[in-house]
Amino acid sequence: MKVTPLHDRIIVSRIEEGEQKVGGIIIPDTAKEKPQQGKVKAVGKGKFKEDGSRQPLDVKDGDTILFGKYSGQEIKIDGEEYLIMREDEVLAILASK
Repeated sequence: MKVTPLHDRIIVSRIEEGEQKVGGIIIPDTAKEKPQQGKVKAVGKGKFKEDGSRQPLDVKDGDTILFGKYSGQEIKIDGEEYLIMREDEVLAILASK
C-alpha cells in the first residue's frame, strides 16, 4: 500500500470474525455486524499542537485496535476495503499475545 494518511488519521483493515451462531441458528452475511477490531496498516505523522510541534500518535503500524461501531470512513485501495479514521476514534490497543 502506498497511501500515507495525513495528520492524526490512520488506515485500518478490519479483522473478520468467525461464523456467528445464535442459539444454533447461523446468521447470514447480510445480517452480521461488522467487526470492531482491526489491524493498523498506516499512520499519519501526528496532529500539530499550538506551538507548531507535532503530537505523535499512540497507535503505530501493526497494532491491533478496537474502535466504535460507526467509526471511520470506508475506502477502497487496490480492491481492498479499509477504514480511515482519526486516532480519537480508537477505543483501545489490544496487547499482542
